Amino acid sequence: MTTKQMTGAQMVVRALKDQGVDRVFGYPGGAVLPIYDELFQQNDIRHLLVRHEQAAVHAAEGYARSTGKIGVALVTSGPGATNAVTGLTDALMDSIPIVVLSGQVPTFMIGSDAFQEADTVGITRPCTKHNWLVKETDRLAPVLHEAFHVARSGRPGPVLVDIPKDVQFASGAYVGPKQTEVSHYQPKLKGDPEAIEQMVAMIETAERPVFYTGGGVINSGPAASQLLRELVEATGFPITSTLMGLGAYPASGRHWLGMLGMHGLYEANMAMHGCDLMLNIGARFDDRITGRIDAFSPRSRKVHVDIDPSSINKVVKADVPILGDVGHVLEDVLRVWKARGRKVNRAALQSWTAQVEQWREVRCLDFEQSEQTIKPQHAMRRLEALTKDHPARYITTEVGQHQMWAAQYLGFEAPNRWMTSGGLGTMGYGFPASIGVQVAHPEALVINVAGEASWLMNMQEMGTAMQYRLPVKQFILNNERLGMVRQWQELLHGERYSQSWSEALPDFVKLAEAFGAKGIRVSDPADLDEAIREMLAHDGPVVVDCLVEKHENCFPMIPSGKAHNEMLMANAETQGAITSVGAVLV
Repeated sequence: MTTKQMTGAQMVVRALKDQGVDRVFGYPGGAVLPIYDELFQQNDIRHLLVRHEQAAVHAAEGYARSTGKIGVALVTSGPGATNAVTGLTDALMDSIPIVVLSGQVPTFMIGSDAFQEADTVGITRPCTKHNWLVKETDRLAPVLHEAFHVARSGRPGPVLVDIPKDVQFASGAYVGPKQTEVSHYQPKLKGDPEAIEQMVAMIETAERPVFYTGGGVINSGPAASQLLRELVEATGFPITSTLMGLGAYPASGRHWLGMLGMHGLYEANMAMHGCDLMLNIGARFDDRITGRIDAFSPRSRKVHVDIDPSSINKVVKADVPILGDVGHVLEDVLRVWKARGRKVNRAALQSWTAQVEQWREVRCLDFEQSEQTIKPQHAMRRLEALTKDHPARYITTEVGQHQMWAAQYLGFEAPNRWMTSGGLGTMGYGFPASIGVQVAHPEALVINVAGEASWLMNMQEMGTAMQYRLPVKQFILNNERLGMVRQWQELLHGERYSQSWSEALPDFVKLAEAFGAKGIRVSDPADLDEAIREMLAHDGPVVVDCLVEKHENCFPMIPSGKAHNEMLMANAETQGAITSVGAVLV
């Protein structure tokens, strides 16, 4: 084995290069100064100075989600590491591969309550796939390479390596990735052949099938999305998706039902409720999808394809569980299905398709646009219309009503174009994520759809956008309310609006200008298109303050404790229509 002596700090930079890392998001501090000194002395890795460690991790998430590569963040000890916890948990919930490197006090000071000491490994153990405290410099390189392997393999996720300052200064033997033993973690990629045969047999005979897809399709890589599209087109089965899976199948596709779940489309939720075969491809049956478990897709046989063994039978029992990588499994499913004669139950499928089309006729996303006030739905429709033809459009979001409206009204034709916080629901995610996406795709159009409350949580990253000349567009749907909180208070808490608004919002145009960016305010529906065009035409960072209807609710909505066929709709007329249409099948 060929080894080379170098300091721990040099090992970190060398390992990053050997792992193909070209971007690092971080914030310096005393416990990582040796690493920063090494970064200063090279030009292969570009470091981007964020304004808060939480933003560093979210930016790494955006970079990873939009590229399929591993995102990297570098933070100091103590508060640097604790500030990274929200991003780590967010990445764990949404299966985003990131590596966070944290500094630590010298090994001989650990446990002494030293300045900026925290039990980083203990704190982050529940919110990482794995973490390491490296106390010997000779162990550092193997651990770093192992960290990248764990982050990308199996169900992707975040890892953390905690590096004491004396380990960074000391010298040791560097080994490369090829000399590092990682065979103890080799997740299963190929699905069980007998289970795949069972799945194909169910596809052949199903009368009311539906594909239910999730972020696992996207995490598996572009080939998985292509295989999914081929299978959907060949079988003619309708397909829906979780929030995290949008783009795996094109929104313009003829079999697309739209998003599923609490704020999913009527046709998607009704198809899930009424299907007799549910094909879960890379989704984890989270509560925002299932609603009431005992009423979730009550008469269907269920196939669950997932690379994470802990996800299978965790929430919903699968009749046919298939442990494996989505891409590998779909490849085998297509091969077996073709070999058996490409059979589906055409007569029953024709009837099922007609039923789905009847549900579509409800037009659950229709709304009445005011001539005086911009409805948030209208803002999203116009943003979609004016940006959908851009060859490289990427959308990030904050969390709340605006997030759901973006998912409902913006169409995604390709994977890795939609970055949002799903499982953790992290307000403040979208702005730094948009920075990570823009860094990864310098020529792309990157738009963060935000609410004013979420955006304020990491607004300091305007400094990052300006420093690195990143032309990210911040499109704020400003209803001067914590919109989703206010909606739940209206519908579920007797209209008692406890602390769901701020009486001290900034002037977002002046705030943008204070950072040197462009600010645009629009409140008249007649001026909306021009404001969007002005945003798109500007070659630097832009903040659009789009003043929208303050008390608009996000529908459809499945109330807490209700089944998929018990949705609340936007108005009484539509609610009456769904009652009659929904009764047709079930």
